[in-house]
Amino acid sequence: MKVPVHQTAAWKALEAEANEMAKPDRHLALLLKDETRAQWARIEGAGILLDVTRQRITRTTLDRLTALAHQQNALGRLRAMADGEIVNTTEKRAALHMACRDFSGRSIRVNGEDVIPEIASVRDKVRDFSEAIRSGRIRGAKGKPFRDIVVIGIGGSYLGTEFVGKALEAYADPSYRMHYLANVDGNQFGAITRLIDPEATLWIVVSKSYTTAETLANEALARHFMKERGLDPTNHIVTVTAKGSPGDDPKNPVLATFHMFDFIGGRYSVSSAVGAVPLSILLGYDVFERFLKGAEAMDRHALDTEAQGNLPLMAALLSIWNTNFLGYPAQGIIPYAAPLAKLAAHIQQLDMESNGKMVCLNGEVVGFDTGPILFGEPGTNAQHSFFQLAHQGRAFPIDFIGVVKPQYAVEPVLTKGVTNHEELWANLLSQVMALAVGKQEGSDPFRYFPGNRPSSLIVLPDLSPESVGKLLAFYEARTVFQAFIWGTNPFDQFGVELGKTMADTLRKAMVRRKKETSYGFEDVSPYDRPYLKALFDR
Repeated sequence: MKVPVHQTAAWKALEAEANEMAKPDRHLALLLKDETRAQWARIEGAGILLDVTRQRITRTTLDRLTALAHQQNALGRLRAMADGEIVNTTEKRAALHMACRDFSGRSIRVNGEDVIPEIASVRDKVRDFSEAIRSGRIRGAKGKPFRDIVVIGIGGSYLGTEFVGKALEAYADPSYRMHYLANVDGNQFGAITRLIDPEATLWIVVSKSYTTAETLANEALARHFMKERGLDPTNHIVTVTAKGSPGDDPKNPVLATFHMFDFIGGRYSVSSAVGAVPLSILLGYDVFERFLKGAEAMDRHALDTEAQGNLPLMAALLSIWNTNFLGYPAQGIIPYAAPLAKLAAHIQQLDMESNGKMVCLNGEVVGFDTGPILFGEPGTNAQHSFFQLAHQGRAFPIDFIGVVKPQYAVEPVLTKGVTNHEELWANLLSQVMALAVGKQEGSDPFRYFPGNRPSSLIVLPDLSPESVGKLLAFYEARTVFQAFIWGTNPFDQFGVELGKTMADTLRKAMVRRKKETSYGFEDVSPYDRPYLKALFDR
């Protein structure tokens, strides 16, 4: 039987290294006095810079982390994943989100069948459909061109799309308005319907199984909304779903259906039809394809680059170092770029649903923490929100993200001698260094900053579609690398199912109350009973 990772020599060596790192002479303020750190702690790949000079590491730390990656065959497993091997062992599936942006012309076989032709076919169908929508050849039931797009889906069915759509808003056709209907709370539906023109609204329903309760409830509301206004939903609904699902039923015709694949999980699906359909309408297919090719460039870097030059692998190793050896429970994601406002929300699901696991691939308890708590907010907003905690409260590592060239050419007005973009960078660089070195001198205890708080700086040249694709693929590969090193499965999500099962029990109790007004929820938990009674007695 394979030895659990936390019992291996590589892991034990890192535990010893963490003990050394706790010594006073390993404070970041002292480590940073050695300017040669920049020679080995800054790496570039696919046009992106990863600066880890302000992480609590030495060359020895990096060597020992690399040894852990080699021991766990992290690169080999990523390559096997990209080649179509069944890496999602609990569900007996491949994990081929990378294949959706593979333009190399190679074959990728799953169970002996090349999946690339069908993926390419879906892309071609998306291109034709999006161009027909944008040109006005396809219109609503009463002849109006579509202007509002409502994506109905939850979790991975919308988070990645929302991130990319917001990040590339500068490329969007301003005549379109994108809305996301995820929450089953009717308040969100009501708020969206106040904004849209029903006759010019395209509803895109995204669900692999087409059984997700929240999505079906919102689709039902949307259909009722249209029918009440004399609109035929058949001419306003598009489905993105698995082949043969209830959303792919000829008996329930819709404007168009685009297929998802069982080898692509929801949180990894923005490169598939899940993101392609709405984003190609909003941005144009050519812009969406540029995004895919950026992601492909980062995929190739992750697959082809050895450990210490591999950006997502090094980021994964540092996350493991901070979580398992230095004991940080959380990690911040702070992009100093307003278009990346939805990045943290997407990475929360990507990483925490993938890596929030308590068992290894063999079904045994892991024996250590996996998956830090992720959260974030764009800078400089974050500085006026939770950076008091970052500097003087509980420490947590941060991914800072900087962008050299902004999307918009804002007028070069000077305040205190600098432009807005220069002010943004002044704040970014000062926060990175202030967290690392702190401020110890002086007698005022209220202005004491301990420093020694680690961070990484990720620098993008711009926020082009290619760069956004690279950033997405960077975090996807980082997420997967962590799991491969921990020995867990980043592609299943059984942890979200228990609550759904319990909700089904409560749903049935509600239905029974509607039929039997004397039913007092006697067979429901006494802790839940008063809330259900209040709901029905309102």
